[in-house]
Amino acid sequence: MTVYIDPPAWPGHGRLWSHLVSDVSFDELHLFAAGLGVPRRAFERDHYDIPAHRYADAVRAGAVEVSSREVVRLLHGAGLRRRKGAAGR
Repeated sequence: MTVYIDPPAWPGHGRLWSHLVSDVSFDELHLFAAGLGVPRRAFERDHYDIPAHRYADAVRAGAVEVSSREVVRLLHGAGLRRRKGAAGR
């Protein structure tokens, strides 16, 4: 199982966020996130939003650090990129 995380650079709700993604399946991603204790409500279309204070936890658990550009490339390459409004969460 390999999941990927970008640096916490995305502002929202008074903090910075990272994106946690899989290049294989949403099932893999949900399983990893559950192991971290990340609530399912943090899943948005094709990634989990991870607050900056949990970034190191995700890396310690095995998430591979990549750039934000690489996150997008991985999602597109796996066919997992979903546009806003896409069904099938």
